[in-house]
Amino acid sequence: MRMAERRLLIIGCGGHGRVVADVAREMGYHRIAFLDNAHQSFSSADPWNVLGPLEMMANLRDEWPEAIAASGSNTERFVTHADLLRHGYVVPNIVHPSAIISRNAHLGCGIFVAPAAVINTGVRIGDAVIINTGARVDHDSLVEAGAHIAPGAILAGHVHVGERSMLGAGSVARQGVEIGADITVGIGAAVVKSLAERGVYVGVPARKLRANP
Repeated sequence: MRMAERRLLIIGCGGHGRVVADVAREMGYHRIAFLDNAHQSFSSADPWNVLGPLEMMANLRDEWPEAIAASGSNTERFVTHADLLRHGYVVPNIVHPSAIISRNAHLGCGIFVAPAAVINTGVRIGDAVIINTGARVDHDSLVEAGAHIAPGAILAGHVHVGERSMLGAGSVARQGVEIGADITVGIGAAVVKSLAERGVYVGVPARKLRANP
């Protein structure tokens, strides 16, 4: 019996969207298409199969029942994910086969887990989160919706990351710290105490550099 063709519509054809596409192919999706407002060529000859701008999302669910938001912007991804659910799409998790995820972790939907990422026991991951290449989320941590744990970042146990926050590549969060919503932790920074105020934090230990726009 022929297997049903798996189709995935990816919202965003930037660098992150194309990475999502690569992992989706590893998972067995047969057909992949994109929507992207910034793309200039909406033609059948387009190698990325960009169908058109995001406004088409409302009319494609029958042909493309599964879709995922893949913007590198946490805020854009968070909003687009909500739009996909409102339009009735099935929003899957896209997880690379090399990732290690505890059977005792709880994942929402619309999550991307990149190669060599680790999600340990008792972890809770909200919707539309990115756990990027080689990132590690240790036991009993909470990563809320729309957040991004960048390549090589490490959350020790019982870390709480708020909505739409980002931990930059190679950053580390000490066990038990809380990082509020809409916070950016810079590349290689070390979070050794809880961060509540929105803003950008850099250095070892992490200190506030400026407010987020």
